[in-house]
Amino acid sequence: MRFLTPIRATVIVIAVLACTYAPQPEPRAGGAADIAELWQEPTDLLQRDLRNGPGGAALAPPEDASFEFVAFKTTGTNPGYDVKDASGRVWSVKLGIEAQSEVTASRILWAMGYPQPAVYFVPKFTLTGTDAGVKEHARFRTDLPQWRAGGEWSWYENPFVNTQQFRGLIVAQLVLNNWDMKTTNNRIYDATDPAAVPRHQFMVRDVGASLGHSRQNRFFAMLGTRGNQGSKNNVDDFEQQGFIEKVEGNRVRFDYRGMNQALVDTVTAPDVVWACEQLAKIPDSQWRAAFEAGWYPQPEADRYIRKIKAKIAQGLALKTAATR
Repeated sequence: MRFLTPIRATVIVIAVLACTYAPQPEPRAGGAADIAELWQEPTDLLQRDLRNGPGGAALAPPEDASFEFVAFKTTGTNPGYDVKDASGRVWSVKLGIEAQSEVTASRILWAMGYPQPAVYFVPKFTLTGTDAGVKEHARFRTDLPQWRAGGEWSWYENPFVNTQQFRGLIVAQLVLNNWDMKTTNNRIYDATDPAAVPRHQFMVRDVGASLGHSRQNRFFAMLGTRGNQGSKNNVDDFEQQGFIEKVEGNRVRFDYRGMNQALVDTVTAPDVVWACEQLAKIPDSQWRAAFEAGWYPQPEADRYIRKIKAKIAQGLALKTAATR
């Protein structure tokens, strides 16, 4: 029997991966756009409770409470469960490193005007039934009564591709270093009230692969695979990564390397300015509340906020440069 040499084996593996994971296509619009389904100006920003989010304090799961096991989480890379609380409400629970960053990143997107689900960080809870015991560091998510989760939507084909609000949403992911921009993380929510306007919400959820760095290993980036795209919830990594590397006319080159390059390349300088203007409206008290929602220690939260504000300032500077 003839065996492959290590070099030949490596070449075959690379060829198979390259065929299996094709580069992402150019984004294209599909269907008619009602921008209110993706973004609504947060005219009540100063009154928004970023500590408790869209669900408010009334919906927040109680600390140190018991929850009944319903099922194991079957998607994603983080362990978790579906659980039921004492009132019968079902929660999707994610354990692990993404729990903090997902809640805080969700709050920031909501403050910008992008719809978000009801998510909370729970430091400790007791699970009863299967896999019973005390569990720590969890993200709890549930549906709001006025919205029902439906199908997925794609970053690469949706009604909003040609809008500034959509490209501003991409900028927000770059500010937060969320590298896990994939279809399975996006949901369309349908209004339960037939008279409600808008009828749908296009939501980016599962944003826990944020607040680290989003520099993919060159080998995986060349292949267009999702392997080793970045880190999560790591303030040292977050501080070390830049934002804007170069601007040529309206074309912006970001400190980004990953499989969503085609998506990132659609962003223009005015899109960056628009997104950073939305972020700049968030007052200091709201920034602190967003990181309190993820239970970040204050010194760590301060480091994150300083870095985010530095990115915002860099984005806003594009507006000044364009008027010279």
